Parts: sequence; C-alpha cells; structure tokens
Amino acid sequence: MKVILAGAGAFGLKHLDGIKNIDGVEVVSLVGRRLEPTQKVAQDYGIAHATTDLSEALKQPGVEAAILCTPTQMHAAQAIECMDAGKHVQIEIPLADSWQDADAVNKKQKQTGLVCMVGHTRRFNPSHQYIQNKITAGEISIQHMDVQTFFFRRKNMNAKGEARSWTDHLLWHHAAHTVDLFQYQTGEKVTQANIIEGPVHPELGIAMDMSIQLKTENGKLCTLTLSFNNDGPFGTFFRYICDNGTYIARYDDLFTGREEAIDVSKVDVSMNGIELQDREFFAAIAEDREPNASVGQVLACYETLHLLEQQLNAQE
Repeated sequence: MKVILAGAGAFGLKHLDGIKNIDGVEVVSLVGRRLEPTQKVAQDYGIAHATTDLSEALKQPGVEAAILCTPTQMHAAQAIECMDAGKHVQIEIPLADSWQDADAVNKKQKQTGLVCMVGHTRRFNPSHQYIQNKITAGEISIQHMDVQTFFFRRKNMNAKGEARSWTDHLLWHHAAHTVDLFQYQTGEKVTQANIIEGPVHPELGIAMDMSIQLKTENGKLCTLTLSFNNDGPFGTFFRYICDNGTYIARYDDLFTGREEAIDVSKVDVSMNGIELQDREFFAAIAEDREPNASVGQVLACYETLHLLEQQLNAQE
C-alpha cells in the first residue's frame, strides 16, 4: 500500500517510526512546510519524494492513502482535498478547530465512502484498551474519570521543544483526547458539559488553564483539568473510578488505585499507540470497513467541544 504523509514535525516522525514496523506499507511522498528540512527527513526515512505541495504528493503513482500531521487549522480542508482526490485519509488529532469544519469532513466521507479516520490515539494505547476490554466483558463500569493534562508551554513550541508555526489549543486539541475517550469508554453520549478558563496569554492569544466537567446520559462523570502553566510532571494522567476497582493510566503504564502495576504488554501487538492507530487505518482500507476512530465515531466529541466553546463565548 502506497501512502503519503503530510507534516514532517514531531508527530509526523512518530508516524514514520510506527510505519517502519508495519509490513506491506510504503511511504512514497513526504509533504512539509519548508522543502530543505522535508527533504532531509525524507532522506533519513528512505522516502523517494519530498514536496511542499499536498496536491503534488497526492498525484504520485499508486497512492491510496494520506496521513495528515499538519497544523490543526489545515486539517479539515486538507482531509477534504484528499478525499476529493479519491484517497483514504487519517487526520491527526484534532479533526478540526470548529464544529462547521468537523461536520464538513464527515459529510465528505459519507459522500465518498472512503476511509476517514482521526488520530484519537487514546483509543489505541494498550493501557486504555485494557480498560475497554474489561468494560466490554462486563467486569467494570466507569463512574467517574478524573483527568489531568499538564504541560509547560509558555512559548509556542511543539512536543520536541522546537518553534511552532501555529498555535496549539487546550480545548480543540488536548481536551479532544479526553472528551472522546470518555464517551468511547462509557459507551454513552455527553448530555451536560461545563467549562471555565483562566486568563488569555498576551502573546499566544489562548487560555493557558482550563477546567471542564462532563456528564453522560446515565450520570457518569468526567472532570478534566488542563494547563500549559504546569512545571512538571508533564503529560496526561487518567484515573478511572469504577464500580469494581480504580485504575490509573499514565501514558502506556497502568496501575490499580493502590499503585499496583498492571502488565499491559500483551494487550496488543505493540505498546506504541501511534503504530496501533496506523495499523487500524491500513487494515480498515485493506478490509474495506469502518475503522475504530472513524470521523463518524468521533464526531460527538467535536459536537461537545463546540458546545463548550459556545459557553466560553457567552462568558466573555
């Protein structure tokens, strides 16, 4: 399967590293903002073609699919461009930074019937898969998820500490992970959502702190705290408070509520959530089926984010 990848930044490299472990897939073109560094990454990964033009990459011979790791603001338009070109597409999280754009991508997928998947990696991390498996088996039911997403980013930098050409967002990016995971793990739609945010950064133009409360139709709760002001430890930390036990997920590590380690190394074929996400994308294409984290499945997340954004606008 010949694929292209757009966005040779921190997350683009994570996908390239994951794809190296997947048989039968070849990245034939790499798209970047600046040609010279894009060519360097392409050379490092043995990719024959590099360009700054997505449409040029989509026209490479035999291309079936695209993976978009570009700035958030470009995701929706580029996803639609890929599907208009007849290519399956995986969009890194978030799908979009507005409900209108998210809905437009969903409508294009329905129109074309192509595989359109969003990079909601938490669905694929073995630690969270372990929880999902226990829920599916009827062993546990979530009562409350308490989640902390903490970074220290007072300058516009990416995950590698490099200068960014665009501005990240706590609501439309980082909250999207948890809002989707909460609805996915509970199997219920959010029916009540509340949000407050701290002061807007004078240079970045975004709120650096945020607090979100969610409630599902059957009363399951999620409390989410987000900050770009936290000086360590960094990351997202999930506490699953269930009717039959408590579980703490720290990236790929999982513990009981009493800090007893749980071995999740055999949950899937890899411990790399990005690789597992890519495996699902390629398998869905090969098997002509809807993938886990399809645009249709994650759309409820973006509907909730839109509701939260409307609340913030009303508070101004």
